[in-house]
Amino acid sequence: MKKDFFYSKIKKLLNEEAKDFFDSLEAELRKGIRFNSLKINREEFLSKAPFSLEEVAWCKEGFYLQSQEDRPGKHPYYYAGLYYLQEPSAMLPAEALEVKPGDRVLDISAAPGGKSTQIAAKLQNQGILVSNDINPKRTAALQKNISLFGIKNCIVLNQKPESLENVFDRYFDKILVDAPCSGEGLIKKDLKNYEADNEKYALIQKDILSSVQKMLREGGELVYSTCTFSPEENEGIINWFIETYKEFEIIDINIQGLSEGRPDWVNGHESLSKLRRAWPHKIKGEGHFIARLRKNGREFKQIKAGFNINNKGLESYYDFADEHRLHGSYKKDVHNCNGELYLLPDDMIDLKNIKTINMGLNLGEIKDNRFTPSQELSLTLGKNSFNNVTDLKADDIRAIKYLKGETIETDSRDGWSLVCVDGYGLGWGKVASGVLKNYYKKQWRML
Repeated sequence: MKKDFFYSKIKKLLNEEAKDFFDSLEAELRKGIRFNSLKINREEFLSKAPFSLEEVAWCKEGFYLQSQEDRPGKHPYYYAGLYYLQEPSAMLPAEALEVKPGDRVLDISAAPGGKSTQIAAKLQNQGILVSNDINPKRTAALQKNISLFGIKNCIVLNQKPESLENVFDRYFDKILVDAPCSGEGLIKKDLKNYEADNEKYALIQKDILSSVQKMLREGGELVYSTCTFSPEENEGIINWFIETYKEFEIIDINIQGLSEGRPDWVNGHESLSKLRRAWPHKIKGEGHFIARLRKNGREFKQIKAGFNINNKGLESYYDFADEHRLHGSYKKDVHNCNGELYLLPDDMIDLKNIKTINMGLNLGEIKDNRFTPSQELSLTLGKNSFNNVTDLKADDIRAIKYLKGETIETDSRDGWSLVCVDGYGLGWGKVASGVLKNYYKKQWRML
C-alpha cells in the first residue's frame, strides 16, 4: 500500500520523468565520504586514503566510494577523525549555507552530526557553532562525531527549539534547519519505513521555523532542507514561511546541477523557483530539497558574550600543558566546571537552565589536584603538538589493539603519551617501562 501511494504521487509530480526516477531507485546506493579539513588537506587525504574515490561535484571535501567492499568505518583513520561517512546529497545543505570563519552558526536538528562537522570544518575553529538535537540518544552520537573531528568551538545542546528562542535572540549569522520529514528521499534505502503523513511533519517543520527565525540576526541567512520529495513539506512550507515572516526573502543557491523549485505544485509565490531539489535520476545521490533565505531589516547589534568563566584551580592543568608544550590557545578561556575543564569558544553565552552536553572543547578532569586529559583533547592534537608520542602506522597491528582497549608495547618515555596513527591523534596512554596502559575511551572501542 505504501509503495502504491508513493508511486502514484511521483507520477503526478514528474509526469514523463517518472520512469527515469523509478529506474534510478533500482541503481546501487552510492556511499560517500567527506574528509576533515580541520586535520588534513585534500592532497594529503588523497595520498593516504586506502579507498578508490570519485569526486562529489558540489562539495570539494566530498567523494563517492567506488567499491561497496570498502569498510572505511573500520579503518584507524576513521577513529582519528580524518573523515565522515555521509550520503553525497546530504552534503548539499551545509554547502548552500556558505559558512565563513568567524560566523555564529546554529544547526538546530543536528544529530548525528554530518552537517555540523561539515559546518565546523568551514568555520576552521573560528566563531561559534551551536549544535542542538531534541533526542538524547541521538545527541550522544552528535557529541561523539563533534569530538572525533577535533572541533574546539562547538556547543552541543539537547533542547526543544522554543527553549532557545530567548537565550539566542537574534544571535546567529547563519542557521541550518535540516528538518524532520517523511524521508521520501531515502526511499531506495528503506521503503518499508516510509511514512506518508506529510501533514504531521509540516506542523513540526512550521514549529521549528517559527522558533529559529527569532534567533537569526537581521542580514543573516537560513537554510531549510529536507530529504523528502513532498511539496507539502518543501515548497509549501517555504511559501507559508515567507507569507508569515515577510522580512524573509528567498535567495539564490550557488550550486550547479540542481532542479528548480516548483511554485505551481503549491500555487505559491514565483520566487519559489529559486528553491532547489536534488532528484536521484538527475544527480549521483539520493533526494534532497534546499531553500536559502535572508532576513532583511535594520541591522541589529549582536549580543556580546556574557559567560562568567571560572578559572580557579587550574594549576595542575597548566603544569600538564607546560610540560607537554601545549601552545597558548589551549590556555585561553579555560573554564572549570566542577572539575571538568573546557576550552570555551569565542562569544560564549550564558546557558543557565539549558541542557548543555558540551561547551567547547572538553580538556579533561581535575581530581585530587591531578589532571587527566580527555579523549576529546587528544583528537585535536598530532605528533608535532605534544612532546611524548606513540605514533603507529595504520597497518601496525598495535593500532587495532589500541583501539580495542588493549595494552601495547612502546618505546615512548614514561608518563602520558599521545597515541597517534600516522601522526594524527587517537587517544591517550600512560607509559611505564615500555608498556602503554590504555586510556582509550571505553564506549568508543573497536568491537
